[in-house]
Amino acid sequence: MNDEKAKEQNSIPTSKVERSAKFVKTGFKIGGNYIKHYSKKLFNPNLDRTELNEDNATDIYQSLSELKGSALKVAQMLSMDKNLLPQAYVNKFSQSQYNAPPLSGPLIVQTFKKYFGKTPDQIYDKFNIHSTNAASIGQVHQAELNGKKLAVKIQYPGVGDSISSDLKLVKPFAFRMLGMSEKELDIYMKEVEERLLEETDYELEIRRSIEFSIACKVLNNVVFPDYYPDLSSKRIITMDWLDGMHLKEFLATDPSQELRNKIGQALWDFYNYQQHELRAVHADPHPGNFMITTNNKLGVIDFGCIKVMPDDFYYPFFSLTSTDLFKDKQETIKAFRQLEMILPNDTPQQVEFYHDMFKQMISLFAKPYITSTFDFSDKKFFDDLFGFGEKISKMPEFKQARGVKHFIYVNRTNFGLYNILHDLKAFVKTDTYKPQVEKATA
Repeated sequence: MNDEKAKEQNSIPTSKVERSAKFVKTGFKIGGNYIKHYSKKLFNPNLDRTELNEDNATDIYQSLSELKGSALKVAQMLSMDKNLLPQAYVNKFSQSQYNAPPLSGPLIVQTFKKYFGKTPDQIYDKFNIHSTNAASIGQVHQAELNGKKLAVKIQYPGVGDSISSDLKLVKPFAFRMLGMSEKELDIYMKEVEERLLEETDYELEIRRSIEFSIACKVLNNVVFPDYYPDLSSKRIITMDWLDGMHLKEFLATDPSQELRNKIGQALWDFYNYQQHELRAVHADPHPGNFMITTNNKLGVIDFGCIKVMPDDFYYPFFSLTSTDLFKDKQETIKAFRQLEMILPNDTPQQVEFYHDMFKQMISLFAKPYITSTFDFSDKKFFDDLFGFGEKISKMPEFKQARGVKHFIYVNRTNFGLYNILHDLKAFVKTDTYKPQVEKATA
């Protein structure tokens, strides 16, 4: 118990000045890490950046996990995009999916008083003041009311109000870590900001959670908690408690191939039903948002981040993945232009280059879509996919922003889905919910 309390955080820097000071201090630490690295390099010219990346990742992660909110969320997102970051950052930042330090009891009580005018004990029959799961934007507590086990998600103080200023502060770190151009980084940060503003609005999340869980009731082996708007507010959500295991714990039980396939199929159907039937998708596919329930179904426990796909993105993109459009070079180039993967001022040589590179990339990505089944344990598929991503991330031709902003979350969603299916080593029927695009006519 003492250990638990020692790890809890008693305050979060909420003012711009406090949060800026935290970033400045981290910036100094990183500067020191670079000085240490280059001093060592004088004596060992062959020294690589592994230790430097590990030191920087540790310092940045520590500061972000204390600040929580959008700063930590960006770290979590980057850890999922394995092609963008050196391995040390991926390893460290992926902790943000499970291990952010939780808030102390007094801060929890303060949040309840602010939004309900009551303490948790006056609202629920039982309320565990110690969090069961702390993430980037909020933490979850177990409660009981009228014999029902509930999960209560509480947002960290100041998180919703500090998104814009936080992202400005994160920008220099992201710039250094990602090596993106200024324009590309601005597009990335703007889209992240829009989604985060939605994600910190718990009243919007409650509405969406109810809408999406009703819309997805047609799916096999996918379950959702019930939500309680009367016990929720702008910064607190109350829902049913789902008993089960997170993916890591589930895989540690060495489940049968049949069970892996069942959960994998549920995941595939959950994502593709939303993408192609609802045109809006749960865009936060990290394993912490799913449970494998006690009766071996997929429990979805977080609808905070939803990405809506407009027609002018959906049709050209899924025409490329799911029809024979690639047979018609001019139509392919037209779709690439619509998606801003080929830009108006590109030279004929650049048009050729990007046509070839993007065609290769999408052909790789689309492999699960072009057959009726797919084996996600296929190591070669993932080696090819991530190997290609790594290759283009080092090419000067890809330093400039390419592609409309919708790619940021749609790619994140699909690569996140692929990664979870790979961890499951699932064999999946991929023709259950198909993209709704006309066959291209040559």
